[in-house]
Amino acid sequence: MSNETLASKKITELVVVKDPKVASRYKDGVKVPITTFIEDYMNGRVDITCDLQKLIQNRTLFFNYQFVGHHLKFLFSNFLPEVLIHSKAQDERVIRSHYDRGNDFFGWFLGDRMVYTSAFFKTGVEDLETAQDQKLDLVCQKLQLKPGERLLDIGCGWGTLAAHSAKYYGTDSTGITIAQKGADFANDRIAKWGVKDHARVLRMDYRSIPADKYDKISCLEMAEHVGVKYFTRFMKQISGLLKDDGLFYLQIAGLRAGYHQESLVWGGFMSEYIFPGADASMPLSFVVKRLEKAGFEIHSVENIGIHYSYTIQRWYHNWLRNKDAVIAAYGEWWFRCWEVFLGWSVDIAKQGNSTCFQIICNKNRDIYNRPRFFAGVNLGERDVIKNGKVTNGRVLELS
Repeated sequence: MSNETLASKKITELVVVKDPKVASRYKDGVKVPITTFIEDYMNGRVDITCDLQKLIQNRTLFFNYQFVGHHLKFLFSNFLPEVLIHSKAQDERVIRSHYDRGNDFFGWFLGDRMVYTSAFFKTGVEDLETAQDQKLDLVCQKLQLKPGERLLDIGCGWGTLAAHSAKYYGTDSTGITIAQKGADFANDRIAKWGVKDHARVLRMDYRSIPADKYDKISCLEMAEHVGVKYFTRFMKQISGLLKDDGLFYLQIAGLRAGYHQESLVWGGFMSEYIFPGADASMPLSFVVKRLEKAGFEIHSVENIGIHYSYTIQRWYHNWLRNKDAVIAAYGEWWFRCWEVFLGWSVDIAKQGNSTCFQIICNKNRDIYNRPRFFAGVNLGERDVIKNGKVTNGRVLELS
């Protein structure tokens, strides 16, 4: 069903009531709070006669963004306690309940690379794997990685960046994750890629990282889970782990500055069902202020929100292709929950309601080697030419 066709439909033609108790909500000409519809849909009280994403793309015709009682209940019973506490025990419980659900669950939308962060597109038509490989190279090039350098990747997920940097850039890479299943997957991949002598993933809370010094540090979409309460302290911790001449790459999801009703309603859904405890998804000004307070100098900030929209669109298609497997293993509720998350988030990122930033920082010292950025990389892959060969920056491909 095309958007044009769907826009001409009535809500009673698109939403099929399964539970008579909610029938009074769905009347032609009456807009339903989108949170109410989502709760009804995930819990099987209603079905739909079209693709969910198409319905979401036309959401302003059928739904509104009113706050409902469900929001108030979640605010006081879950959100505020998570924001205020953020203890090790709470974070492990909340985060592992998400990331340790099952590698098969995440693989059904993330695909082979198992990268749960925004990809990078040069043309917008790349497949997911190509775009994720481009992102991995972009991160490594922005960090100016060199063979033998020590890289620390905090919140490494399934360890793909740690493995990739070790294999293609010759680094000694350490990944940190709180999820056991992610760590097991990562170390297995590292072994299969033949780099276990200079790459590894450790399962621990970020607060337990031993004191050490690294040439480069990366943190891709994990700092959100640190929370507003401890964000500055986390940035200071990273500064303490980074060598004085090192580089820090921070990739962080953020929200549009200023009040926006849909962003708040979408954010509430995300906090409750998708990323509990990730309350440090904030406007860019929040992040920059705390980086500077921790002693960092900002070299570059680039917005990759539209890349995230394209990434999630590919995740959505993967999820639909694996619908039967997901339902068989986890049930209809989980399939529908992620169907809503992915289908809605494509538009949220496309509109700029939520976005993502790539930030390169260094310690703000008088004697820092700032000329290093003359040949730096921005949103685009720099082709490195050595011995007459174009290498795309991967040192192990050099002759």
